[in-house]
Amino acid sequence: MRIVFMGTPEFAVPTLDALVAAGHDIVAAYSQPPRPGGRRGRELVASPVQQRAEALNIEVRTPVSLRTAEAQAEFTALDADIAVVAAYGLILPQPILDAPPHGCLNVHGSLLPRWRGAAPIQRAILAGDAETGICIMRMEAGLDTGPVLLEERTPIGPYDTAGILSHRLSQIGAKLMVRVLNNPSAYPPVAQPDDGVTYASKVDKAEARVRWDRGARQVDRQIRAFNPAPGAWFEYGGERIRVHTARVQSAPDDPENINFLAEPGLVLDDQLAVGCGVGAIRPDTVQRAGRGVMTAQELLRGFPIPIGARL
Repeated sequence: MRIVFMGTPEFAVPTLDALVAAGHDIVAAYSQPPRPGGRRGRELVASPVQQRAEALNIEVRTPVSLRTAEAQAEFTALDADIAVVAAYGLILPQPILDAPPHGCLNVHGSLLPRWRGAAPIQRAILAGDAETGICIMRMEAGLDTGPVLLEERTPIGPYDTAGILSHRLSQIGAKLMVRVLNNPSAYPPVAQPDDGVTYASKVDKAEARVRWDRGARQVDRQIRAFNPAPGAWFEYGGERIRVHTARVQSAPDDPENINFLAEPGLVLDDQLAVGCGVGAIRPDTVQRAGRGVMTAQELLRGFPIPIGARL
């Protein structure tokens, strides 16, 4: 099958690899343009999909938009049978959706209609969802409103970060997309239900500041949802400290009690347990600006945060 592949982040790479391994003809890969990165952001860095496609000798296109007549004509001229989309990041206008005779299929990282939109993995963790999954969806003009051909569920574990969950879902998505393309008639599209619709808005960097007043369980979810990006953080002594991993802390006098009252943002012990109003959080791995990832104990040896400090 002649396929145009459209994706940008690491999440999309396993699907591209799986399509190639399955023997499909990838006539072009579309990805978002290179962004500033590298050392001090002074050089343009190609997306993971662009890098992988180039390594596979696949033509790569990185238009800023697909809304121009020129971009749409170039897409149509590829004469693809179908487009496969995985976290591309650009809206596909109707002429693009209509160009391939078999339409456009999307690898979406949630159990639709829950978490339509840009950040389904992060929003599922933030909301405390017990499970999530992958849907292979036929794309239409609405935001992730198209019918679903195939889905697979996976639990969200207590230590799953967005990075861990994204990797697992990317492997599931690659497998499901190949299954659908290898036997399309076996997976008729099913319209999404009207009930249960939620929207996964794009993550704003301001959301990553730790809110100690939200309760330990919520803070734990915030840290996991924003790992690896944009990274949850707090400030102390005029410096921003990023929290990579943490754990909910039990009460000092009751190991079974994680819902004890603790003043938000107050450092409770010499191990950096921090009160969250209800319960406490103990950061495990952290990072100072310009430094590598370190344990909380390594941080405290070089950057003391005493008991009673307020974060």
